[in-house]
Amino acid sequence: MTPQEVVKFAQENGALMVDFKFMDFIGIWQHFSVPISEFDEDVFEDGLGFDGSSIRGWQPIHASDMIILPDCTTAVMDPFTAIPTLSLICNIFDPITKEGYSRDPRNIAKKAEAYLKASGIGDTAYFGPEAEFFIFDDVRYDSSANQSFYAVDSSEGAWNTGREEFPNLGYKPRHKEGYFPVSPTDSQNDLRTEMVMELQNVGIRIECQHHEVATGGQAEIDMRFASLLDMADQLQWFKYVIKNVALRNGKTVTFMPKPLYGDNGSGMHTHVSIWKEGTNLFAGDKYGGLSQMALWYIGGIIKHAKALCALTNPTTNSYKRLVPGFEAPVNMCYSSRNRSAALRIPMFSTNPKSKRVEFRTPDPSCNGYLAFAAILMAGIDGIENKIDPGKPLDKDIYGLTPEELVGIPSAPGSLEEALQALKDDHEFLLKGDVFTSDVIDKWLEYKTEAEVNAIRMRPTPMEFELYYDI
Repeated sequence: MTPQEVVKFAQENGALMVDFKFMDFIGIWQHFSVPISEFDEDVFEDGLGFDGSSIRGWQPIHASDMIILPDCTTAVMDPFTAIPTLSLICNIFDPITKEGYSRDPRNIAKKAEAYLKASGIGDTAYFGPEAEFFIFDDVRYDSSANQSFYAVDSSEGAWNTGREEFPNLGYKPRHKEGYFPVSPTDSQNDLRTEMVMELQNVGIRIECQHHEVATGGQAEIDMRFASLLDMADQLQWFKYVIKNVALRNGKTVTFMPKPLYGDNGSGMHTHVSIWKEGTNLFAGDKYGGLSQMALWYIGGIIKHAKALCALTNPTTNSYKRLVPGFEAPVNMCYSSRNRSAALRIPMFSTNPKSKRVEFRTPDPSCNGYLAFAAILMAGIDGIENKIDPGKPLDKDIYGLTPEELVGIPSAPGSLEEALQALKDDHEFLLKGDVFTSDVIDKWLEYKTEAEVNAIRMRPTPMEFELYYDI
């Protein structure tokens, strides 16, 4: 849509408010709204001012003024507001330089797309993330100087087979058996379908929905692939819609990678391909039907995997999922069909258009704009430097001996380790000014001070169970 078409669209849909959404540095959508009387075409040229010092990881208070500039191509009606509201996703600009703000995640994603085109390698990178999540009935948590706890609950939880529900009808998925029985064991089919309907209403193409492996309401809804920036936008709508549909049904949703002990965590397997002039450059006659370019791309991902995890798996909780010896994809190798490899070549179709690489390590706690941009930049580095990914591994990795695993790089064991890897290996992200040194430094600083140190200094309930009577 053009600015004129957006104004007309708002009028035709009876919008009384306009909501401006933008992404903070860490990965949470922010917003503010204005009455439709204050909205016209000029806003797409002039933007609106706001206080950047109040956004995590952004401006200091002595240089707080920032500008949001809405993207007219993102206009939709918000499905959750009581008053008809037009929603626009915005870019962030510096009011002095009039340039895109370096710490704006959406700006970083745009620069990654521009770098791909400037490199001559391709003109479009397609991304298809599979963001898993949990639907709970209740969540409680607290942490203070003398106590700490969390508790989540679900009517589907295997731990509730003995609960007095008057009557308790059973049909609760056992641990690791949620993939995917029909109702009544799957009690959330209608809720997930309602989520699908709302996602489609905001323009997101959905391929399927289903219960996932874990007990307690683990779910997956798959979006059709899209270009990098579009998919990062869609991922934010995805989280927004799913959480709000759950809320209006008296449920709560989390995209935490590991909210339950002893069962599967939530990943975000991310499918990637690079195209040029309508041709899939990842299709070829090499291993798994891939091209040489795709193999080099895999080489780049493997080389930079530890640093990538600081952006694709950016929480301390991420590493409760990425534990060697379990089902999480921690071993950085590639294979066709083999789901125990961190990089998989799906073999569902022989159509060259469907050929892609699936990076299985990321999780849905990430900021999609930063994660997708980083994955693309690592792959481009592999292509530009013709990085050999080594031989494929078509064995069950979980069945390999320690001797056989020697030489296979693995994901970091903690966020702290991932951040150190990013500190040591980020030159590939700086190409084309996609990421800047300031962005990397701020990410390392924020994640260390606000998350790593916060967790490192606090005792946990499990430590009391293990050590109190020492």
